[in-house]
Amino acid sequence: MPTGLITDPVYLRHQTGYGHPETPQRLVAIHDHLRRTGLWADLTVAPPTPRTDLAEVITAIHTPAYYHQLKSRVPKSGLVHLDADTPCSPESVVAAEMAISGVMTAIDGVMSGRWQNAFCALRPPGHHADADRAMGFCLLNNVAVGARYLQTQYPISRILIVDWDVHHGNGTQHIFYNDPTVFYFSTHQYPFYPGTGAASERGTGTGEGTTLNCPLPAGAGDREMLRSFESALMPAMSQFRPEFILISAGFDAHRDDPLAQIAVTEAGFEQMTQITRSLAATYCGGRIVSCLEGGYHLGALARSVERHLRGLLAA
Repeated sequence: MPTGLITDPVYLRHQTGYGHPETPQRLVAIHDHLRRTGLWADLTVAPPTPRTDLAEVITAIHTPAYYHQLKSRVPKSGLVHLDADTPCSPESVVAAEMAISGVMTAIDGVMSGRWQNAFCALRPPGHHADADRAMGFCLLNNVAVGARYLQTQYPISRILIVDWDVHHGNGTQHIFYNDPTVFYFSTHQYPFYPGTGAASERGTGTGEGTTLNCPLPAGAGDREMLRSFESALMPAMSQFRPEFILISAGFDAHRDDPLAQIAVTEAGFEQMTQITRSLAATYCGGRIVSCLEGGYHLGALARSVERHLRGLLAA
């Protein structure tokens, strides 16, 4: 089965202002590179499907009060800041809602057998957004909402979230910290923004043991990142046995990225993808949906996404 690519011009309408690293040009660079390399033609490209149940799906993760507040703060022009790092423009919430629609479209496509797996080239990113607040460039938590959508709409109970963004996904971890049905695995630079992600953070209550953080020091590269997958994630999955895998695919751990000090290469991202794909083949019929998170060096981002997609396409 083919690999789906979910993307749409609506994601370019989230404006962040001059000099902000989370820029619409990130998606333009990805699209242009995939076309230039010919990989675009190997993918099944689809837009997000419009939904009438968005509010219900979003508020299964985000509090209704926060969702209402988010929509009420949309400016008529210019920007407002939801936190120091997170601007909101007139069409930002529309883009964020359509990002959720994109994840749902990808999940539906994989679950129906239309695609073996899918990558969502979307923005704004999501893994810092908590149930009741925006944070770190993120308005809505795309992967968290997708996980709960899977559990409510399909006979899927155990979900693995793999997060290899260089920044720890504090929002995703917090949302599922006491939930034994969602296993959250993260590799990230530490200590670093947002200050969470220590190895001692393992979940609480019935969710204890279903959070697995593999913090890495500045300067770590492919070898250290891959060791986390091979020595920590793979053994843990032999017990958890996921039925679906979601990826928070940030590419800001690349050695050229300006916002961090981890030295992963394009080949490293492809190898992480291949390991994740092997887990999906073993436990959940190959089902993966990957969602773009960070990545702020345009060339490195585009090349890394290409290698990620080649890893998803590989037999």
